[in-house]
Parts: sequence; structure tokens; C-alpha cells
Amino acid sequence: MTSKLQITAVPAKQVPFDDSPTRWMAEGNCRNYPPATFFPSDGVGVDRARAICKGCPVGDQCLEYALEERIEHGVWGGCSERERRRILKRRRNQNA
Repeated sequence: MTSKLQITAVPAKQVPFDDSPTRWMAEGNCRNYPPATFFPSDGVGVDRARAICKGCPVGDQCLEYALEERIEHGVWGGCSERERRRILKRRRNQNA
């Protein structure tokens, strides 16, 4: 059985001026979905979150934020917990 994910775009909202270090979050594709979408309990949920993250204008910032803050749970920047651990390990090995 094959399931297809359908992601629909929602028009961007006007965002008031924000000079916080996480202001980029207001521009993410994820802003239009419940947070639970990005904290799935199975592989299908991870794939759905990745599909939403794909093409996100702030995906790189999101991933770097999760890596810098060592966020252990959820999909950030289109990467699962396991993928982020691999990225961090690779970076440690490159810097060693």
C-alpha cells in the first residue's frame, strides 16, 4: 500500500518587526501546521514533516538552530533526530 502526501501552500501572513534571534521561525513553512506535526512518533510522520520542510525559505537556519541548541526531538530543517546526530558527529570528526 502506497500513501501519497499532499501539501498545500497557505499564503504568508504579515509579521511585525522582530529582532529576536529566532525571528526566522515566523517565515517557516511549519508556521501553518500544528507543532505536533514535527514531533512524529513514526516514519510516516517524519516523511510528512520532511515534505513540509522541503523548499522552506528558512530550512537552513532551522537546521543550524537545532544543531547549535542540541535539540534532540522532532524534525528541524527537514532532518530527523538521527540525521542531526550524524551531522554533528561528522562535524566533530572534521574538526578533530
